[in-house]
Amino acid sequence: MAKNRPVLEAVNPSGLTEADWIAVNKVRRAYERGGWDAFWSEFETFGDDLMLQIMVLRTLFPDVMRQAIKDELAEAGFTLGELPGLLKKTMQLATEH
Repeated sequence: MAKNRPVLEAVNPSGLTEADWIAVNKVRRAYERGGWDAFWSEFETFGDDLMLQIMVLRTLFPDVMRQAIKDELAEAGFTLGELPGLLKKTMQLATEH
């Protein structure tokens, strides 16, 4: 690994499935071999699996993911505190159809 490259650690591994761990380790190994370009190349192999992408990024970069969620909610006119109510309402609508 390059000398000045930070080490990627699983900061928040709670709730990871075996598939999530495999994905986390794949991007970590890619990063160790080739830096950020290799990390993102490996990450792109997850395709459209949004939940896997979220779990990997949440595990490695929890603060960044939390801030991204806050920013996106704020852009839509909501606060983080309103998220549970939004999710509950969305789930109710989804189960009614």
